[in-house]
Amino acid sequence: MNAIQPSGSPLKPQETRQVPRKRTQRRRHPYRATAIHTTAKLVVNLLLLFAAGSAIAKLLPYYLSQQQKIHEIQAEVHSVEGRVERLRADLNRYFDPQQAQSVMREQSNRFEPGQRPLILQKK
Repeated sequence: MNAIQPSGSPLKPQETRQVPRKRTQRRRHPYRATAIHTTAKLVVNLLLLFAAGSAIAKLLPYYLSQQQKIHEIQAEVHSVEGRVERLRADLNRYFDPQQAQSVMREQSNRFEPGQRPLILQKK
């Protein structure tokens, strides 16, 4: 009938030849590649650290001189600000119409008609 019949020969696993590998070399140094990689990273990072340190050492005197110049300039600006304020006050006074007569008297040798000049003499 239509029943499944067993096959004539049972399936046998085929024997495969295994090629012997050189595992002895790998087993002797299993972390050699990792060690080389880590050492290379460490060497590169140390070189970068040395380069950055030498750059900072070269730039530090320049930075300190620039800071000194900035402090000198700030001191000069502070001293000039007083002069600017005095000149600004004088300018406002010169253009004030109520003080125009007194400013003209201060800056010229002329006197008002009713005013007598005062002359100082040494004895």
